[in-house]
Amino acid sequence: METIFGNLQGLKSSQLKQLQRLYHQRIPGDRITTSEFSQRLAAISTEVNQPVCAYINRRGQVIRVGVGTPRQTQIPPMELPRYGAERLSGIRCIATHLKPEPPNEAALTAMALQRLDALVVLNITGTGFTRRGGGATGYVKEAYLAHLIPQESRTLITSPAALNFDQSQSQSPAWNISPPLGLDDLAEQDLVDLVENLEAEFQREFIAQEVDADHDRVLIVGLMTSEMTPLQFQDTLAELARLVDTAGGDVLQTIQQKRSRIHPQTVVGEGKVQEIALTAQTLGVNLVVFDRDLSPSQVRNLEAQIGVRVVDRTEVILDIFAQRAQSRAGKLQVELAQLEYMQPRLAGRGRTMSRLGGGIGTRGPGETKLETERRAIMQRISRLQKEVNQLQAHRSRLRQRRQHQEVPSVALVGYTNAGKSTLLNALTNAEVYTADQLFATLDPTTRRLVIPHGESDEPQEILITDTVGFIHELPTSLMDAFRATLEEVTEADALLHLVDLSHPAWLRHIRSVREILAQMPITPGPALVIFNKIDRANSETLALAREEFPLAVFISASQRLGLETLRQRLAQLIEYAVDSR
Repeated sequence: METIFGNLQGLKSSQLKQLQRLYHQRIPGDRITTSEFSQRLAAISTEVNQPVCAYINRRGQVIRVGVGTPRQTQIPPMELPRYGAERLSGIRCIATHLKPEPPNEAALTAMALQRLDALVVLNITGTGFTRRGGGATGYVKEAYLAHLIPQESRTLITSPAALNFDQSQSQSPAWNISPPLGLDDLAEQDLVDLVENLEAEFQREFIAQEVDADHDRVLIVGLMTSEMTPLQFQDTLAELARLVDTAGGDVLQTIQQKRSRIHPQTVVGEGKVQEIALTAQTLGVNLVVFDRDLSPSQVRNLEAQIGVRVVDRTEVILDIFAQRAQSRAGKLQVELAQLEYMQPRLAGRGRTMSRLGGGIGTRGPGETKLETERRAIMQRISRLQKEVNQLQAHRSRLRQRRQHQEVPSVALVGYTNAGKSTLLNALTNAEVYTADQLFATLDPTTRRLVIPHGESDEPQEILITDTVGFIHELPTSLMDAFRATLEEVTEADALLHLVDLSHPAWLRHIRSVREILAQMPITPGPALVIFNKIDRANSETLALAREEFPLAVFISASQRLGLETLRQRLAQLIEYAVDSR
């Protein structure tokens, strides 16, 4: 029995049968609708006293009947037979409306979300009327035909410099609405000609957008909850935009919502999900990034309603780590973290599980494939864990050897992009890769550095290690995965805590680093706070930092300012740390 969707409360069995009979109707392939079908739909709608929508494919078959408005009965993007920015979905909607007015924005938005071939709105009289000379009873007062039109003005906003949090500039979908039509005029509309011309324009527009197809076109979604201040929220969104940029994506727009708490199914509210879906469809987005961790069920719900891939902040960071890791240990640990993150998210990862080349569904053969993937991942995780443990033991022996030789060691720690690698290069003439990016370097790099002894002023050799940059709310899986670099922190005699003083959230960065250090299994050694990039900081910020941290050192690693003072303070720090062993 054909399914009827929407509000079915109070419907009689005879009315349900009338609705079910609509599935047996057939519309000519080159016509949008016929007068007979439109009158029949209007008659049923009048009898049930509710709007009714019929969804028809290009073969003229009714594939879905819903009681309610186009918004209430719309087809989720993941259930559409074809969906993409370069074409229409191959489905049109014939909808009745109880009031004599043109299609409202909710109906037009539903058309845009589903990328319908066309939307026909039939305004019904409510009582019907008899045509002159007898004959069929008429129920349609007037009809409107609406369809999408390409937006040639749509342009790519590159991230993160052009990231604009002003939502007043967000683009809306473009559509065309006909003047009121009679049923005979509506029935003469050529569907094939309309669809072919529209899809040719959409294809040209899509090709223009895809010139740089290597980059994901990203929509960022931020949720501000009651425990966040507006400044913290904006810092979080700006940082996420930089993460996306570092991962190789282009941020087209940011959507924000303020809620007292997270929606358990979709993080943001239902109306905001619709806005996200419409914006993604309008801008040609192929990736939506949320500013917080998502549960597997939330990802599935969001992808089903939005129609494009949805990821969270942790997945973006993992992607960056996968690109940046160079050493064998780093690559092993990145893969381990990715697999542990992916394992609970296998089921329902889109209809094809394309990230792992998996099955096409969740039942039958698809379930078998899913279980095969899960088993293979568990086996791979086990093997990787053994290799990581072996490398950890090897590194531990190397550290013991260094300690046996009584060579003091210092670890550079700090928020990502604070300038740790630049400072290491400036102090030791190393050639560590540096860039104005988050997580530019991941693998720990150790170099020898000669500094004056704290008491005798004689030259002494120490080891200084550049570690992975920390980040606000560093995911636990990454804490476990990057034991290699974090072990260097716990085993070092002292720490140099580098802070980017030019960043507006520098105080928050200090707190984040200290929170992560407090979670270490072994208490790290004494730390010296170093404020970097003083050449980019204003005088008010410098004065505040000197007042809050009177023992700190102020430098510019890129301009080599204050390095001699740093060497002297480093010598004093090493002497204190060694004496405190």
